[in-house]
Amino acid sequence: MSSIPKGKSAMRYFGLAPFLRLNIGGTDLQPMAQKMLAQTAVDVDDANLWMNLSTITMCLGHREAGLKLQAKALELSRLYHIAAAQQPAKLRLLMLMAPGDLAANTPLDCLLEDSDIDLDLYYLSPDAPHDMSLPEHDVLIVGLSELDEHQLMLRSLEQTLAHWPKPVINAPQHIASTGRDVASALLQGVPGLVIPPTVQVSRTQLQAIATGAARMPELLASSDFPVILRPVGSHAGRDLDKLDDAQALAAYLARVHESDFFLSPFIDYSGPDGLFRKYRVALIQGDAFACHMAVSSHWMVHYVNAGMYEDAQKREEEALFMLHFDDFLRQHGQALKAISQRTQLDYLCIDCAQTASGDLLVFEIDHAMVVHAMDSEHLFPHKQTHMLKVRMAFRELALRLHAQSAACS
Repeated sequence: MSSIPKGKSAMRYFGLAPFLRLNIGGTDLQPMAQKMLAQTAVDVDDANLWMNLSTITMCLGHREAGLKLQAKALELSRLYHIAAAQQPAKLRLLMLMAPGDLAANTPLDCLLEDSDIDLDLYYLSPDAPHDMSLPEHDVLIVGLSELDEHQLMLRSLEQTLAHWPKPVINAPQHIASTGRDVASALLQGVPGLVIPPTVQVSRTQLQAIATGAARMPELLASSDFPVILRPVGSHAGRDLDKLDDAQALAAYLARVHESDFFLSPFIDYSGPDGLFRKYRVALIQGDAFACHMAVSSHWMVHYVNAGMYEDAQKREEEALFMLHFDDFLRQHGQALKAISQRTQLDYLCIDCAQTASGDLLVFEIDHAMVVHAMDSEHLFPHKQTHMLKVRMAFRELALRLHAQSAACS
């Protein structure tokens, strides 16, 4: 391990958290992005400037432009530093990352806001995954998600980190557990847990069903419409749809042009009032923590469009969920423990719900979900206390691993 010199930089690297906080608070990021863009004409070799501009551009929804800006930053430096808010820092945490959009890696700086942990972000090269000369660190975390384009890097890391001299959080060989089809197979048969069987299918197979040449049960373990369909590699609900019949499937294929998809049966998880409730839970070395709950009239629940900011009654229901999270754990704790044991990931997030029969319905498991405490304290006074538990649990994990490593050395 050695120190990596960074490119000339007049601007500090901000990471995702400050921009996400401003975005959630309703601040228009466009003027800031325009100012940074103008600055690149002067500070052309400022890697931090280019990476900050890339992040803010992707926060504005311009993915392809953001990736081009990121590529420019990575030509100048592969290492980016976020100093602990509380100095002196207790430890130095190094996260290995892959080039990509905001869903490509664990958004760890959102969880470490205001902490006493120095965070270094090192971007691996997909073309030379073995080419690593890493800076000094106390603990390492693998931040890469399980996307297909990350598989070569993850396999390389599995060999490289097998006997790493420092503690490793989320060892690369376990990252594959978060894949939609892998997770679906891995978590079958857990008592009290339901996860829809998920299969990867080709466009050709789906077209056969859309035209009547084949039937849905031939692909989906005897399940029929309605189904859930999304392109392989999609996140945050992009091109995710519920399809009720072959005609709807044909219309979907006419507007979505990817070649490979994930297909699963739709499970109606609406409550007696017709509303859908989705929970986000963090697992940190097997211990579960409430992150948020969203209530929506639509089956595809996203916190930002579920009306949580506009509806005080929904916020009160979320507050009660978090306050009485122990009740949730009494009902679903064993299922959550099984997820931790089967995936073997130290840090993992789960998007889930509860079926009418009281089982835990798992939609997705991932270590790259956003976990934060950035919502307005006026609107969400209940969140700070519970999110502090998540943040402290991760901090304690890192500090414990560091202490154990130091004791053995």
